[in-house]
Parts: sequence; structure tokens; C-alpha cells
Amino acid sequence: MYRAPELTGSELEVREAIQDLSETLKHQVGQTRRWTAPLRRMTLARNVQGSNSIEGINASVDDVAAIAQGEKPAAVDEETERALAGYQLAMTYVLELAQEPVVVDPTLIRSLHYMVTSYDLTKRPGRYRKGPVFVQQESTGDIVHEGAEADDVPALMDELTRTIDKSGDSIIDAAMAHLNFVLVHPFRDGNGRMARVLQSLVLAADGAISPVFLSIEEYLGRNTQAYYDVLATVGHGRWDPRSATPEQVRPWVRFILTAHYNQARERAARITAASAAYAALGELLEGAGVDDRAMEPLYDALFGATVTRGRYITSLAEVGTEISLQTATRDLTRLSQAGLLAATGEKRGRAYTAADRLVELRRAVGLGQAWRRVDPFAGGLS
Repeated sequence: MYRAPELTGSELEVREAIQDLSETLKHQVGQTRRWTAPLRRMTLARNVQGSNSIEGINASVDDVAAIAQGEKPAAVDEETERALAGYQLAMTYVLELAQEPVVVDPTLIRSLHYMVTSYDLTKRPGRYRKGPVFVQQESTGDIVHEGAEADDVPALMDELTRTIDKSGDSIIDAAMAHLNFVLVHPFRDGNGRMARVLQSLVLAADGAISPVFLSIEEYLGRNTQAYYDVLATVGHGRWDPRSATPEQVRPWVRFILTAHYNQARERAARITAASAAYAALGELLEGAGVDDRAMEPLYDALFGATVTRGRYITSLAEVGTEISLQTATRDLTRLSQAGLLAATGEKRGRAYTAADRLVELRRAVGLGQAWRRVDPFAGGLS
């Protein structure tokens, strides 16, 4: 397996900054608040959207969230919907596993791969490949890497899973699991998505905070070219760990640390904004004469999601509250009449998005802004 280098002083500083941000996140999401469930839903949707976009499986964050809640967005074709649903299932399973000590082994990896790729049986879901595989960059078609020999894959996957926890640092361990998985490329297809699921799984094993908020898939989806470039730089075009030194892996470690730093800053800011919006949303609900339960769809809309009766009912069910279709219709109609939600469509197909008053609040608390990437190794620590 490829091995991580010892961290330099500057890398340790960035790692410490990430730890500080993680502690902030842990404190912010450690207690259940009214905005926790909507924020978790949209964060997971961003993760799923980001990871799949790297492979050319494209859908909006809102459509990904809709699929997760059992709806079929008109803009998403059936194969894309099934691919996204499979990835969502794998990530949801990772979240469930995170509730107890996690043991990563080849059987678990093959099971997760089945979830991710079972929408297309030609991809041999859950089974290692039988022949060579070449990694292509989706946007250009260029071959950037050749995986390990097919006959070596079972033994390599055994070794990979045995050596995951070597450093004792979950971020470094997860980064190396991701790298080695991608460079082995054990499956015929779905290796990139599986590597990112595996990274989240190793992070989940730490248990300190939900992997929903630790995952860097959203960042990778926004920085796909840099992601491909660093993998090509470190991998040298083929699986060959014996001739590689830990120093060769350093660009990957720094890339991952940069990703974690930026992603954690962004999520901490979103959580702060969600908390800041709470009092204002309460006042808006009171003014509209709508029950406090409608805080859920208001937060969904504030985070950029489309609200339907079905999604409203599902989101409340996730936090243990059941309402009828009639109640959902009445609540959403009142929110629309109060100028908080904007309605489109007719009757059963009606959908709601943030109206002007909610859009203004979104801007006021700092949600919806374009996030600027910071290089923590170039004086970007704050």
C-alpha cells in the first residue's frame, strides 16, 4: 500500500486548525435543534451531488434531496435517479454503521459497492473485476491511471482493510484508504464513488461527529480538476506502491487537508447562519398564524430546497411528527399566503420555494453565498 508521510510543521498546523473546526462542528450539531434535521438533509444531498457529479452523474442538490425523500424529479432521467438513490443508500448505511464501532472489511466494501452500482448489472455490482481497468477523466476521456492486476485485487483489498487504522489519525487514515482504493481500482466501475464512500466510512469510525458533516465530497465536486490532477501526480499512471515513497504521497495529504479545512469552515458558517435564522423564522411563523411544526419546511426552503406536501410530511416523520395530507396542504397554503413560500404548479403537483421575504433572510444570515476557496498553506489559516 502507499504510505502517508510524516506531517510537517505547517501540515500539523493545518491539521490542528481542522481539529478546532471539527470541535466547533461537534458542539454545534451535538444537540438537536430545530434546524438540525433540515441542515443534515441538505448537507447529505450536497455530498451525494458532489461525489456523483465527478463521475458525470449530474443532478441539482435539490433534486438529490427530493430523490432521498422518495420523489421523482422531472429533470432527472431514470438511470441517474437510480444511481443517485443507490449512492444515497450506501451513505445512509454508513451513517447507521457510525452509531456503533465500525469494522471495515472486504465484505462490507463489496456490499457498499453493490448498493452504489446495482442500478446497472453490467457493472458487476459487489464483485471484483476480472480484467484490466483504466481510469478515464470524465470531462476529457484521457486515461490517467491503470489499476492493479486483476489477480492481485482480492489480496490487495484484504491488505487495504487490514491497514486502514495505521496512523491513528482518522483524517489521514481515511485519506490513505481513499487513495489506495482509487489506485487499486478493484471494481469494473464505481471505484471513484466507492473510494469516497470508504473515506466517509473511515471518518465515521472515529465516532466524534456525524460523517455527514465531515465528508469532503461537496468540495471535491467543486474542485474536480484539482482532484484528478493530484491523483495523477501521486499515482504516476499505474499501481506501483513498491517504488513509491511516502514523500510522493505528500501532495495528496496536503490536498485532503485543504479540502477538510475549507469544507469544515463552510459547514460551520452554514450552521451559524441556520442558528441565526431561528428567531426570525419563529417570528415569521407566528405572524403567519401557522403551527410551529412548519419551521421544518421553512428551513428546507431557506437552505434552497423545494417543498412539496410529500416532502413536508416525510421531513416531519423523520423527527417523529406525523401529519395528514390535508394538514400539510393547509400549512403550506398559509405560508404561501403570508409571502414566505412561493407556489408553482396546480393542486397535487404544487411545489413551494423560498419567497422574497425568506430570500432576504437567507442573504441577511449569510446563506447562499459563493464560498471562496482558501489555501491554508499560503497564509489562509484564520
